[in-house]
Amino acid sequence: MFTKAIVRQPSSNFADGLTSVDLGVPDVDRALGQHRAYCEALVRCGLELIELERDAEFPDSTFVEDTAILTHRCAVVTRPGAASRTGETVSIAAALAPYYDRLCRIEPPGTVDGGDVCQIDEHFLIGISDRTNEDGATQLAEHLAAAGYTSRNVDIRGLDGLLHLKSGISYLGDGRVLVTEALAGEKGIEQYELVRAPDGEEYAANCVLVNGHILFANGFPRTKSMLDELGYQLIDIEMSEFQKMDGGLSCLSLRF
Repeated sequence: MFTKAIVRQPSSNFADGLTSVDLGVPDVDRALGQHRAYCEALVRCGLELIELERDAEFPDSTFVEDTAILTHRCAVVTRPGAASRTGETVSIAAALAPYYDRLCRIEPPGTVDGGDVCQIDEHFLIGISDRTNEDGATQLAEHLAAAGYTSRNVDIRGLDGLLHLKSGISYLGDGRVLVTEALAGEKGIEQYELVRAPDGEEYAANCVLVNGHILFANGFPRTKSMLDELGYQLIDIEMSEFQKMDGGLSCLSLRF
């Protein structure tokens, strides 16, 4: 069970952040409203929020997931692959220090974005991407192994529509994953029970399992119907402004 989550509201210059899509300029006020609804959903799932100050120095800093990997037994402060985001880890490490006796770190030349790391029970899938390199993945695997976890790399470079591994996969519990077609045939994934996001609804593959609920991006009816039929308790959240900046539901919090 998760008990806490670190979150950070979008800053006033949120629209100056990095994006690889052309979906228009995000409306900051609307993004703030969507972020409030997201935080309310986490509270509804039983989590206490640790709310960090907005940080205009780092326009992407609302996407806190990329800055750390948190487990029951260890915490790893990452080294984001985009140079403009490296400094975000300072405040994250400070926020985590009261809760973890030791913070491991990804060191240069390694890079890791938390969005490339998918935990499935005691096992981790680590995406090799434009943001997470092989050195960083090796360092992370070593930290996880020291804490008793196993891991496997999944190379997503060249796969359509995937900035991060978790752009195309989410763990639903009980050995079942929601996955896009781009990832469905990758080694290390085929062993799980796959729920495939329909064509055109790939964004919905990024959802968040939190204490028996699933936070789900609004606007993807076919995927929602599939998950409803499987008996999941969904909490729909509007994510339009974050989608414009390559952000998904998992990106907006660090849950532990």
